[in-house]
Amino acid sequence: MFHRKEGNMIKYIVRRLLFMIPTMLGVSLIIFGLLYLTPGDAAIAKLGQHAPPEAIEAYREELGLNDPFLVQYGRYMKGALHGDLGKSYLSGADVGDTLKEYFPATVKLTLFSLAVAVIFGILFGILSAVFKYTWIDKISMFFGMIGLSMPIFWSGLLFILLFSVKLGWLPSSGLRSFKHLILPGFALGFQSMAVIMRQTRSSMLDVLNKDYIRTARSKGFRERYVIFVHALKNAMIPVLTSAGLLTGSLIGGSVLTETIFSIPGIGRHMVQSITARDYPMILGAVLLISLSYCILNLIVDILYGFLDPRVRSQYE
Repeated sequence: MFHRKEGNMIKYIVRRLLFMIPTMLGVSLIIFGLLYLTPGDAAIAKLGQHAPPEAIEAYREELGLNDPFLVQYGRYMKGALHGDLGKSYLSGADVGDTLKEYFPATVKLTLFSLAVAVIFGILFGILSAVFKYTWIDKISMFFGMIGLSMPIFWSGLLFILLFSVKLGWLPSSGLRSFKHLILPGFALGFQSMAVIMRQTRSSMLDVLNKDYIRTARSKGFRERYVIFVHALKNAMIPVLTSAGLLTGSLIGGSVLTETIFSIPGIGRHMVQSITARDYPMILGAVLLISLSYCILNLIVDILYGFLDPRVRSQYE
């Protein structure tokens, strides 16, 4: 039985990995097409408006910008499959090497904000469900409503004003230590924490009314044991689904958060590249962010498969 379950999970993981291939191809095609159709000229952005037309045309020819769309896309994908994401139009630096330099900061910020959202969201959701209709529940729901209503950039600015400018407790820019990660991490994870908290509360309230929970209580188990052993595991299935969907908003929100807190990550660098029309850098950053999102969702799906036997049963 154990080997059969293990084999089912391996099939499930392999299927999810194979599904990532057309997903990434689709993302690359859409982003490449959007950049191709975007108004503006990378050659003019590099050489300036007053550059001689001959120089602009020569630079366009050098970059292959005069080639048809499918030729440009095929050339790019051929290089990408060999680990070559091209050269920056502005600096001439290798896109892959540049992204490697900025990627760790984005990973730290995203994972920390995800941890904040999941840990505090589940904790306050459980408290809100267990102490339903008490002051604990009301305070949790109040902050949950604030979190849902507040955009990431606004919560970031408020956190800077309160905890950095007024109180002076935490730094407002850079990422030189863990202390620099606290404000942007909570600002980015605050909205997702509110979503997970409300989902956990709703799911826990539903599970706590099930017959098997009443049976566990009638057997004399401690309430803490009933909540964390019997109720929490089943309540986590929809919560885990929400957490997986929220990873996309966290990765996307890191672009704004890195800009607000001056964090040297991919998001901030991508904003600068968009302003400068550095298309290879934009495309490389979007592909890396998309791949990160797919990997995080794969991890969530694997956890979902362990928690929910119905996911594994489809491969029996």
